[in-house]
Amino acid sequence: MNLLEIARESGMAVILDGRIGREEYQSVCGSLAALERFADALRIVTASENATRSDRDNGDTALAHPRRR
Repeated sequence: MNLLEIARESGMAVILDGRIGREEYQSVCGSLAALERFADALRIVTASENATRSDRDNGDTALAHPRRR
């Protein structure tokens, strides 16, 4: 998940404030509507990632502990 990409796609402006060595410092600004779109997009991405993890974890558990009949 790339937070800056989600912010841009939500209509927010991402501004490079400065760079010290390898570290970049950025600001994000936008309207309240853009912030709401960002929050909605973040919820969707997080739910999708959690579902993928849950599916993967359930699969690993099933393989690690086979059921006996």
